[in-house]
Amino acid sequence: MRFLLYNIRYATGNGSRFHFPFPYAGYLRHSHAIFEQILGFIQAVQPDIMGLVEVDGGSFRTGRLCQAEIIARQFGFYHVIETKYGSSSVASRIPLLKSQGNAVLTRMPIISHRFHYFDEGVKRLVIQVCTERLTIFLVHLSLTYRNRQYQLERLYRLIRRVDRPMILAGDFNVLWGVRELELFLGATGLVSANPEKKPSHPSRAPKRELDFILHSPELKVTHFQIPAVTYSDHAPLICDFEF
Repeated sequence: MRFLLYNIRYATGNGSRFHFPFPYAGYLRHSHAIFEQILGFIQAVQPDIMGLVEVDGGSFRTGRLCQAEIIARQFGFYHVIETKYGSSSVASRIPLLKSQGNAVLTRMPIISHRFHYFDEGVKRLVIQVCTERLTIFLVHLSLTYRNRQYQLERLYRLIRRVDRPMILAGDFNVLWGVRELELFLGATGLVSANPEKKPSHPSRAPKRELDFILHSPELKVTHFQIPAVTYSDHAPLICDFEF
């Protein structure tokens, strides 16, 4: 079973051109060209499950098309996508921001799914997806240390209810280092698929380990890699599991 985690940055690009002619100008451009490259990468990787962070659900950047739906249709995946911001958030009412979400895609049928929301932070979404044999959680945690700690506490309460094999993946934004996760990992019993702590950000010269694939002990990692792919500011994580 191959799991792909990728913060695709809405397929808006990377590098110095992203900030030309002004900082973060790339967010305001059409994303078709880079999205086609990401599709080619997915085709080459052939994942069974994908956790995609920063997915465009249908803004002007994509011609009002949902990137997750395009991927699901092209590769024959089941999928769920939702905006990152809670319904009470101001961001959920801004035309561009309300299309910014996260998505889980899987070749196996999705038996059930739920959207949970943190009480803290701007990015609040937790996607929970259940297939026949596996539960997947996908997150994008806060940039603020204190909010991340509250969010991890909430994640712990969600995870302890699950008594089957699981994967918790996402962009954890642990800007203070992986030590932020030590208590969480100890309490949950989850294990990082990246024991060598290979960095994934920024993708052109990775220095920080911000993206994580955590799994329950019932799953055995047979292969892990972070390929040198620079379509986004984050590099993708690829992990092969056995039950």
